[in-house]
Amino acid sequence: FFWTMLTAVRRMLEVLRLRLVRVALVVLSFVALVVHAGGKKDESTLDSLFNNVLSYAFIVVPAALIIRTYKKYPERLLPFNGPLATIAKSCVFGGEREEEEDVTGKEKESKANVDVEAGVSTAQPSFMKSAMKLVFCVVGLQGSYLTWGVLQELIMTRTYGIDEDGSDVHFKNSQFLVFVNRVLALVAAYLVCKFTTQPPQKAATYRYSFASMSNVMSSWCQYEALKYVSFPTQVLAKSSKIIPVMIMGKFVQNKTYPVYEYVCAVVLSIGVALFMFAKADEDGVETSDKSTSIAGLLLLVGYMLFDSFTSNYQAHLFQKYKMSSYQMMLGVNIFSCIFTMWSLIQNGTLWTCINFTLEHADFLVHAIILSICSATGQMFIFYTLSQYGALVFAIIMTTRQVISIFLSAMVFGHTFAVQGWLGVFIVFCALFGRIYLRQRNRK
Repeated sequence: FFWTMLTAVRRMLEVLRLRLVRVALVVLSFVALVVHAGGKKDESTLDSLFNNVLSYAFIVVPAALIIRTYKKYPERLLPFNGPLATIAKSCVFGGEREEEEDVTGKEKESKANVDVEAGVSTAQPSFMKSAMKLVFCVVGLQGSYLTWGVLQELIMTRTYGIDEDGSDVHFKNSQFLVFVNRVLALVAAYLVCKFTTQPPQKAATYRYSFASMSNVMSSWCQYEALKYVSFPTQVLAKSSKIIPVMIMGKFVQNKTYPVYEYVCAVVLSIGVALFMFAKADEDGVETSDKSTSIAGLLLLVGYMLFDSFTSNYQAHLFQKYKMSSYQMMLGVNIFSCIFTMWSLIQNGTLWTCINFTLEHADFLVHAIILSICSATGQMFIFYTLSQYGALVFAIIMTTRQVISIFLSAMVFGHTFAVQGWLGVFIVFCALFGRIYLRQRNRK
C-alpha cells in the first residue's frame, strides 16, 4: 500500500519530464491505491476506474509511441501534404519548429492577447460601469457554480424512478457526466476562438493531452466522491487544495512560498480534519460511515492531486507558449472529449447512458443545465480574471464556497455537529486570511 502511494506521488512530481505513458502510469498507481482501500461496497467505483484507465491506455500508449517516433525522425512526416498530414504535423510539432528558428519578435504581441495571464485590464472605465461589470461577474460566477454544485449533488444522489424489482433507479456513470460537460465546453471554446482574435498557436496539440487527462480524472473523482461523501464535505476538502497545489508548484515550476502560505495550509488541514471526522450526536447529525469512508477520502485526494497537476501544467504551457485561455480551453476539451467518449464506447456504457437520458427527461434537463453552468462558469472565470485580477476572483470564489455549503445543507437537509461547523469556520478564516496576507505582501 505504502509503496504504491509513494510510487504515485513520485510519478506526479516528475511533471516536467512526463510523457503520455508516464501519465498513464500515474493513473494506474492511483487505481492501485483505491483497490487496496476498497471493499465490496466500492466494486462499481473500482470497476469504473479500472475500465476507464484501461480504455485510456488503448489511446495513450499507441499515440505516445507514434509521437515519439515522429519527433525523433521528423523527416518521415514533414514531406507529406494533405489534410491528415496537416493535422498530424499540428499535433506532433505545432508551431514549435518555427519558434525554435525565431524565438523573438512576436512575444510582446502574443502576450497582449493572453487575457487571463495578463492580469487586470489597463483601461480606466467610469465607476458606474466598473461597478456594473463587477456585479455581472459576481452574479455570473455565483449563479453558474452554485447551480452547478446543487445539480452535481442532485444527479449523483437522487432517485430517478423505481426499477422492475422495486429498487430505486440512480444514475451512476460519472464518466458520462464528464463527457457531456466537456462537449459543451468544447463548443463554447470553439465559438470564441472562431469569432475572436487569438494569438498564433505555438504549442504542439498533443501537449494539451497532459492537462486533459488529469482534468478528466479530477472531474471523475469529483463526481464519484459524491457517492461516498456529502457535497459540503467535498467543498471543504477542495478548499484545502492549496496543499497539493503548493507541492506541484514547487516541483513543476520550482516556486517558493512565503511562511504564511505554509501556516495557512496547516490551518486548512486542521479545519478540514475537524469537519470530516466530526462525530454525530443524537440530534440527527450525519451518522453514516459513507461520509468518512476511505474510498471517498481517496477519491477526494485523487481529485486534488489531478486538479493541482492540471493547473500547474497549464500555467507552464501559458508561460512557455503564450496561448490564450480560450485556446487552452479548446485544446484541453478536444482531448477530454476523445478520452471520455472512447472510454464510454470501450466499456459499452455510452448507449446505456443515452437510453437512460432518453427515458428520464428530468435527468436530461439536469445534465444539460449542469453542462451549461460548467461552460459558462469557465467563461466567467476568464473574464473576471482579465478584468479584475486574481484577488477579486479569489474573494468571489471563496465566498461561493461558503454559500454553497449552506445552500447544500438547506436543499438536501445536511446537518453537522458543532465540531463540524467549527471546522468550516477555521477553513474559511484561513482562506480569507490567506487572501489578505497575499495582498498585503504584494503591497
